[in-house]
Amino acid sequence: MIDDVYNAKILGFAGNIARIGRLDHPDATARAHSKLCGSTVTVDLKMDGDVVTDFAHDVKACALGQASSSIMAQNVIGANADELRAVRETMLKMLKENGAPPEGRFADLKYLEPVRDYKARHASTM
Repeated sequence: MIDDVYNAKILGFAGNIARIGRLDHPDATARAHSKLCGSTVTVDLKMDGDVVTDFAHDVKACALGQASSSIMAQNVIGANADELRAVRETMLKMLKENGAPPEGRFADLKYLEPVRDYKARHASTM
């Protein structure tokens, strides 16, 4: 049921997004856009080698995109590039292949697991 997707935990994350804005002189910038809901998230990173040392994001997204962005913002500092690639892969498997949710610092992404049943919403969470 759609109420499982928009549960209190997801709405709580969506209403509490840290690190909003843009970084001056980021080492990397990425932008993602969901055609379905129109969400756009722009992420700026500062790195020391392959470790994230600073992070900011401009989030114009639905509740699912806001929740996902919020969880990442709370946990991304100190993560390395391999860890970020691994959490992305784990999320894709969770949503598309009935895989286990992420563990460790990104374990709160498990609250997005109900999105699995709504394929059209997958892009909103990634």
